[in-house]
Amino acid sequence: MLAILLVVTVLGIRLFLDAAVKKGVETVGPMLTKVEVKLGSANISMLTGSGKLSGLVVGNPEGYKTPSAISVGSASLAIQPTSLFSDKVVIRSINVQAPEITFETDLKNSNLKKIMANLEEATGSSGKGKTPTTPQTEKKANKKLQVDEFVISGAKVNVSITALGSKSVMVPLPEIRLKDLGTGPEGITVAELTKRILKEVIDGAVKASGPAVTDLSKGVSDQLTKELGKGASGEVDKITKGVGDLFKKSK
Repeated sequence: MLAILLVVTVLGIRLFLDAAVKKGVETVGPMLTKVEVKLGSANISMLTGSGKLSGLVVGNPEGYKTPSAISVGSASLAIQPTSLFSDKVVIRSINVQAPEITFETDLKNSNLKKIMANLEEATGSSGKGKTPTTPQTEKKANKKLQVDEFVISGAKVNVSITALGSKSVMVPLPEIRLKDLGTGPEGITVAELTKRILKEVIDGAVKASGPAVTDLSKGVSDQLTKELGKGASGEVDKITKGVGDLFKKSK
């Protein structure tokens, strides 16, 4: 999702229009992820290749209750200006500061994994064939990129578990730093970059949240057992086990 924002930013620079970046993000993003994507503003310098983006909000798939999947206050990037009109655009750095990420799960699936599945379906990497997209969208998704460094810092993850009555816990997400993406002649496409970043976010969110959510589920199960009696203990144990199994998968 953040990579989608990046590629339309690059295309927006080519058009010399900050407004084109916002339009591109809000058009291409939903086509690939099947969720609403909004961008507050974009400020780009054609001379230096530097830019700042603010107010990015990635919505949730249908059926999920939390307001959004990802909210980013600001993100900065540095592009090699001479590469803008070449076959492969070179991005020196992308720095996403203090995003708020919501990991909503029913212990079987999650909002972030659903967005990942939507992206894979849109790009034909799920084995189910591609979701119909416009030629323009396809071209943007397959644009060759090189990203020397991608950093997400100061992130917070809000884990919401519907099986626990939508109880939630907020935890800090360790810094994510990826380097040398697409340095070969083939580069990396925006779809590939997005999947790589989203996988890091999902894995990081699950690992960071595990201990706190396990404690939360235990507290909820103890309370339910008290309120509903010993007859409910079997169902409560299933929920607790489901939470444990979910967070063991990422270890």
